[in-house]
Amino acid sequence: MDPMSERVIPLVDQRHPSLPLPAAVAAMGEHPLDRLQRPLHDLRISVTDRCNFRCNYCMPKEVFDKDYAYLPHSALLSFEEITRLASVFVQRGVRKIRLTGGEPLLRKNIEILIEQLAALRTPDGQPLDLTLTTNGSLLARKAQSLKDAGLQRVTVSLDGLEDAVFRRMNDVDFPVAEVLDGIEAAKAVGLGPIKVNMVVKRGTNDHEIVPMARHFRGTGVVLRFIEYMDVGATNGWRMDEVLPSAQVIERLQTEWPLVALQHSATGETAERWGYANAQGQYDPALGEVGVISSVTQAFCGDCNRARLSTEGRLYLCLFAGQGYDLRQLLREKGASDTEIAGVIDAIWQGRGDRYSQLRSALPPDTVSASARRVEMSYIGG
Repeated sequence: MDPMSERVIPLVDQRHPSLPLPAAVAAMGEHPLDRLQRPLHDLRISVTDRCNFRCNYCMPKEVFDKDYAYLPHSALLSFEEITRLASVFVQRGVRKIRLTGGEPLLRKNIEILIEQLAALRTPDGQPLDLTLTTNGSLLARKAQSLKDAGLQRVTVSLDGLEDAVFRRMNDVDFPVAEVLDGIEAAKAVGLGPIKVNMVVKRGTNDHEIVPMARHFRGTGVVLRFIEYMDVGATNGWRMDEVLPSAQVIERLQTEWPLVALQHSATGETAERWGYANAQGQYDPALGEVGVISSVTQAFCGDCNRARLSTEGRLYLCLFAGQGYDLRQLLREKGASDTEIAGVIDAIWQGRGDRYSQLRSALPPDTVSASARRVEMSYIGG
């Protein structure tokens, strides 16, 4: 008899006590598939709910003010707990781990966690794809230590090159030059290929699309434009502030010829476009750009990502409103790794999330900005 058929650990989300746990437990010899036959491949781990920026699409200052109650340190997963859970996820099919936040570089001694995760191996002995998303504010001073700890590459959030625009968007008067210095430092130590993500808000920073592309073209940095998303319930999202990715590509094509590129991996969120040479062929020396169209072109169909929050709740979608409390398995239930793996399998097998597809089928005015969804600063992007 399969050992997991003898003991099923009940899993309760304390914020949503009625949330059910799927009853079936997958055979341990196979990786789980969800209800839409999607595998589990990518785990995003939030290591802190704090950030030193107050970008209005993520942590608006009027909500995340000096009185905002962040999670106490005792509630956060320790590095050892994160690594243990990550190890179990790797046994269940995860091959890529991305550290996020908040701002992950604010987590004290983050290099220790990176070193622990970098030592993990897949069942066939391969290292993980280990990466980190950052706002870049601390990257210049930490790039070398991150590389030395075993981090492979970074993604930097940067919403414009014009200093006044950037300071206005981060809302803490942080200069863009320091983020650019961080990107250069990351390149110098080999944390690449570097990706730069720009969230585009119509009427706020969309005039920066071409300047951003011009700045990074031919540098080896991959620039990606992200449609302004309705993540969480505090950013005042409106559909009329979304600039469709198709229009982003149109603007770029007025400056340079582009050719469509194939996805580099199953489940990739970005649509890739390469800069073309005089013969109309993709020129790798000129590089590429990407667009992430989670509002206008849902990519739920092959989504293979799970998200682990700072305090150990597992979320199955960026737009989810509830999560499964894995921390209690570690701290209260005394669960073995085999039992945790069975719980992860059961959760994933019950997954049917496809929020963006459902949203795209509705008229824009019917999308509720007040719907209960987890905040990006809590779950990571």
